[in-house]
Amino acid sequence: MGHTGAAVPQGPQPLPGVAHVVAVGSGKGGVGKTTVAVNLSVALAKLGYRVGLLDADIYGPNVPTMMGLVQQPTINGAERIGPLEAYGVKFISVGLIAQGDQPMVMRGPMLHQIIRQFVQQVDWGELDFLIIDLPPGTGDIVLSLVQTVPLTGAVVVSTPSDVSLQDARRAIAMFHQVKVEVIGIVENMSHFTCPHCKQAIDIFSTGGAEKIAAEAGLEFLGTLELDPAIRQGGDSGHPVTLEGAESVVAQPFFAMARRVAALSEEIAAASKQVLEIS
Repeated sequence: MGHTGAAVPQGPQPLPGVAHVVAVGSGKGGVGKTTVAVNLSVALAKLGYRVGLLDADIYGPNVPTMMGLVQQPTINGAERIGPLEAYGVKFISVGLIAQGDQPMVMRGPMLHQIIRQFVQQVDWGELDFLIIDLPPGTGDIVLSLVQTVPLTGAVVVSTPSDVSLQDARRAIAMFHQVKVEVIGIVENMSHFTCPHCKQAIDIFSTGGAEKIAAEAGLEFLGTLELDPAIRQGGDSGHPVTLEGAESVVAQPFFAMARRVAALSEEIAAASKQVLEIS
């Protein structure tokens, strides 16, 4: 007689207890994508949301450094991975497993397995938001992610430079191709304020990401200043958003977090309505 067990579900499966899964991506490296993902996560936690952060940047896992914790995760009795927790955010990263300068040399199937384990086998518990820090570019990991879990949407990070904006357009097109809604665009390193004359200096140009958002009919989530305090916060494991929404340097992250939360709710409500109609 043939096997009569329950069929294995096909396609991306929702995570029980997780309301919204939001990816943070960019078309190229060096634009501050992980800085945005970390500070967005901490800001959401400070606003009262239950937050998880998944570091899917397998080749450059910087989340542990920016979150100030590097010990290895635990495995509980149910063979589930226990995430670390810092600043009210649960997080997991391959950087917690392959520590130090050890390189991660992997092909597509191995990458898919790691992403699936980090999404499905980590004991995330009840979350309002699972933020996923994607690697730069448009490679295998993004495809593995959308095949594993339904995404509420994606935040695209770019600097104002023409080269970065070109790659941001590619990232937007990639998300559209895999049917992931783009929540909005962030312009990082928008300007630098001279500490002496207090003039805003547009080191990488300015306004480009807002223009792309307008052209694509997408939400512009705001600008982030090129501020040494943001870099120092990441390097020291104390994100600037720990200072709270009253901090001048942290304010844009909190404004972005509030907007991402509101738009995620709108997207989820619209998706639910479409399912009910169909």
